[in-house]
This record gives sequence, C-alpha cells and structure tokens, in this order.
Amino acid sequence: MRRRKFIKKTSLISIGLGMTNTSYSNIEIENKIDDTQPVVIATWDVKNATNEAWEILKKGESSLDAIEKGCMVEEANEKGQSVGKGGLPDRDGNVSLDACIMNSQGDCGSVVYVQNIKHVISLARKVMEETPHVMLAGDGAEKFAYSIGFKKEKLLTAESKKAWNEWKQTSKYKPIINIENHDTIGMLAIDKSGNISGGCTTSGLAYKMNGRVGDSPIIGSGLYIDNEIGGAVATGLGEEVIKTVGSFLIVELMRQGYRPQKACEIAIKRIVNKTNSNYKNFQVGYIALNKNGDSGCYSIQKGFSMTKYQFDNNINVQSDSYIT
Repeated sequence: MRRRKFIKKTSLISIGLGMTNTSYSNIEIENKIDDTQPVVIATWDVKNATNEAWEILKKGESSLDAIEKGCMVEEANEKGQSVGKGGLPDRDGNVSLDACIMNSQGDCGSVVYVQNIKHVISLARKVMEETPHVMLAGDGAEKFAYSIGFKKEKLLTAESKKAWNEWKQTSKYKPIINIENHDTIGMLAIDKSGNISGGCTTSGLAYKMNGRVGDSPIIGSGLYIDNEIGGAVATGLGEEVIKTVGSFLIVELMRQGYRPQKACEIAIKRIVNKTNSNYKNFQVGYIALNKNGDSGCYSIQKGFSMTKYQFDNNINVQSDSYIT
C-alpha cells in the first residue's frame, strides 16, 4: 500500500510559526556523533514499558517495533486508568481510546474515538502500513480492526465503572492535574541504525464529552518525528497542546539548534503566554529526544516525570516545571 506522507514543513513554518534563527537567545548548536546508541524515553513513570521497548532495541530491531511493544505494556495495564483497558470512561460511561504512531520515514497512522479495541497503538500502525490514510475514527476504525484480526474486548473494568458511578453523583467536570501521576503514554526511541520513531496512546480526559478527541492522536500536536532532527511528545490537557501545535514546535526549535530541554521549556512558555493566568488550572508536559540521543522534559505544574532507558539504565527523571 502506498503510504501518505504528513511532513509539510515549509508551509507550516512560514505560516504558523514565523520563526528564524534569531528568534531566541542562547542557541546551543549540536554536534553529531558517529556511534549511535539506542535510547527510549516515555512520559511518566512507566519503567515496565520502557524496559519492553529497550529489549526490542537491544536485539537490533527497529525503533518502530520498540515503540509499539512498549506502548502495548501500558495499554494492557488495567491499573493505569488513562491508557488502554481500564481507562476512565466519558460522561456516558464509554471508554474510547486514541493513538498515533510515526516512523523515521515520516509515515504516520492514527486512530481516534475507538471503542472495544485494547491495543490502539497497534491499530494506528496498521492504518499507517495497510491503508492509504493517516487517520481512521470511531466505527470505521473499529471495523477496520476486526477486518484484520483484532479481537473485540470490553474496556470498562469494574474499578473504572465504580469511579464513573461515583463521579455521576456530582457530575462535575474539571481536568485533574497529574491524575495518578499517569496520563497519556508518549514514547520516543532511537534504534541502533539511528532511526527515530514515536507513539502516543490514551483514553483521554476522564468523563469527557462523548466524542471528544485530544492532542494525542494528532500528528504535530501530540507527537512529531523528523528523523534528521529528533522527536517530541506531549501529555496533559490536549486542547492547550493543539492550540500551539506543541510537538511540531519543539522539533522545529531543535532544528534551529536548541537542545531538547530548552525546546521543551520554550514550548511550555508558549502555552503559558497564550493562556494568561489560566495555565495554573491545568497541566501540560513535554518530552523530547534529538538525533544525538540527548533528551529533555518540562511541564507547567510540578509532578511530571520522564522515564529514560539508556546505557543499560532504566531511570525515572523528575521534570522541572514552570510553576515551582
């Protein structure tokens, strides 16, 4: 199947960003390294997921395979109520999942508002590899999943149903900052060939309006990869990430020479500056990885973290934040 390319850098840069090499001070130019070392990073404390991805990378397999297998660990983790099976439902009691994946060639696949399918990261990959499309939604995505062998599975667990019934007593809707310190799972990886891939998977905001889709499955907002430069993923309140096309912004900042850490900080400050004081009421966090294997993370609120597996060490790194 012919794959549809997403990358349209020129128009996005000139129209949406208007950035130049002198837009910001203290630019640090990176020097490329000769020896590629595998690395995987992910949002939040998800060492089981990064360990699975690392095992794939150690075998010399692709970063794309590592991303898929790593994200699947959290999708199957019923205790994590914001990803995959066991995710908290929408206001009507339906668990709907979103996911996207992007490879080093710039190919990408995405699924939105999918019910009854647990491993939506795998379904997003199938959209990328076996259809002429980038995104499938709702019933169409679910039917496609069944046609290629995915099994129907009830995603609402007893714990999530209990939480939903308790919520219905007040039916108050407000994004919860750092819910369980575990939100959207975004993952980036570099393999031994130096190729970068990334993925995102989520059940979205708890008790959202039926049909709501956040940033996670949107290429350029929740995830963006450019194999010449690096990649970035987002977590938190998706509506605010979408407004600033956050992951694309971070990659373009790295293209200008910013290190991943500084690029994440600038992207967060972009949100803060556009929302005035409202930023105090929600969380957004970014992680980024450049071609050299350098990484960074930054968030609005305290409590965000990044898991990093590199040089045989699987560690959780607490993120610096705008609000200290």
